[in-house]
Amino acid sequence: MSARADTDDYRALFLADVPLLDTRAPAEFERGAFPTARNLPLMTDDERAAVGTCYKQRGQAAAIALGHELVAGAVREQRLAAWAAFARAHPDGYLYCFRGGLRSEIVQRWLADAGIAYPRVTGGYKALRRFLIDSLATSVAGLDIVMVSGRTGSGKTRLLPRLPRSVDLEGLARHRGSTFGRLLEPQPTQIDFENALSVALLRHAQGDRRTVYVEDEGRNIGRLYLPPDLRERMAVAPRIELDHPLADRVEVVLEDYVIDLGERFRAAVGDDGPARHRDRLQGDLARARKRLGGERYRAVSALMDEAFAAQARGEGLDGHRAWIARLLHEYYDPMYDYQAAQRDGPVLARGRRDELAAWAEARDVEAVE
Repeated sequence: MSARADTDDYRALFLADVPLLDTRAPAEFERGAFPTARNLPLMTDDERAAVGTCYKQRGQAAAIALGHELVAGAVREQRLAAWAAFARAHPDGYLYCFRGGLRSEIVQRWLADAGIAYPRVTGGYKALRRFLIDSLATSVAGLDIVMVSGRTGSGKTRLLPRLPRSVDLEGLARHRGSTFGRLLEPQPTQIDFENALSVALLRHAQGDRRTVYVEDEGRNIGRLYLPPDLRERMAVAPRIELDHPLADRVEVVLEDYVIDLGERFRAAVGDDGPARHRDRLQGDLARARKRLGGERYRAVSALMDEAFAAQARGEGLDGHRAWIARLLHEYYDPMYDYQAAQRDGPVLARGRRDELAAWAEARDVEAVE
């Protein structure tokens, strides 16, 4: 493997999706990492803690000596083999530690001793993270952000990939954005979400076309929050608004929260899937009880239970359509109307998904001509 120089071209790393070998301890990686990074640590969490304690009590030389003692023999060879396998699989990659210091230097040297010249990221994780924080602010300020709005069930997420340039905030957050939006897999950490969002916006900020479409969201997507710079821009951004009748929106919610989520539960837990699915939706509904009001909550909850029972008896999905329609009409629609009245940005276009996709494409062509 020919030698390549260490790099501080963070923009190029992220734009090219360059594979990154993260040598930090697992706990550091779990707190925050980058989309293309893989954690192959020099030290485990316990080993790092022991070395850190030694450093405080006895100084750097003793800490380095302890680190070499802990990562020696078969342990060293096992970790070196994993780094070498990564380097061979990703000859265009780079390695880093927290600050681009001792840990990544050791890994780089051990790889070199094994005949593999593998470059480091100058400044390490800290410099990469700082770049993405600054880049997020710059991208938000420089892009023309257009919101994709519409009542619950309008299919905003379905429209996004049909638009010329878009960022799927809910996809990055692994959450559908509503009270019922939790998926089975956990959401990323806040830092991971911000990193992925910054990379997505950075890509759009490179070209001459500045318009980027994002789904209308509140301050939070599940337990994650939108960065303040982006949220402030979204609050005054122009928007396109999906306008679908209630019956269409019921079908979208049915597909997402009954059919798709039900299949996910069955794939994850087998025969217990339907019961777990029902319990999840009932739990989500219960969290909205105060806003729904006691009488409406009890009515929707009863309809939901009846729907799952009918589905289990092989009687179809009409029961689900009943509780979904009531929840949309009596709860989500009034809430959307109130929130829409508070927005400052103009409505650029209104229509169904096909109409708005065609409008956005035509607008994009006009911008180039």
